[in-house]
Amino acid sequence: MVRALASSRGLFCMLLYFALAAQTYRYVSGASFYGEYLHWTGKQSVRLLIAAMAVTPLRLLFPRAGWIKWLLQCRRVIGVAAFFYATAHTIAYLQNQEGMEHIVRSGLTFEILTGWLAFAVMFILAATSNDLSVRVLGGKWKALHQAVFFCAALTLLHWILTAFNPMTAYLHLALLLALLVWRKVAHSKLNLI
Repeated sequence: MVRALASSRGLFCMLLYFALAAQTYRYVSGASFYGEYLHWTGKQSVRLLIAAMAVTPLRLLFPRAGWIKWLLQCRRVIGVAAFFYATAHTIAYLQNQEGMEHIVRSGLTFEILTGWLAFAVMFILAATSNDLSVRVLGGKWKALHQAVFFCAALTLLHWILTAFNPMTAYLHLALLLALLVWRKVAHSKLNLI
């Protein structure tokens, strides 16, 4: 059973990165254009971030479901994948800029600054999403990873402020807020029991 779970986790991880590799190949080969790739990598990063954050509310909603255990074991894999999609998004953005002066100037605007701050938080979370960091940081690890809420807020704000049509970003924000409300309600009920 443990071997099957590990195998399915590995396959899941390969699928996550295969999608990124395939889209990156399409972009580099000229089959897709800059705006398409930038939007796709950003959107997938947000979706993976929300998926990682959805694990706890789903566990509270389906406490006895067998697939929840597998999902809990994949949560860090999903979060780290969100970082790599954000990295691809950032690299594409940087390559399309007209030099360091322009990068710095645009980076000081609120809509781009929110993206840089989200990326910095995501980097810290990804860098500490391993068993060694959990052991070294002890109880501080969980407190550090609560920064995912701040990261999600910054990421969605960045998307809303930079999108030509922010409706999809608002829908993702609504989904995230619904998950967070459910998490709060479910934790309150569990504490009352």
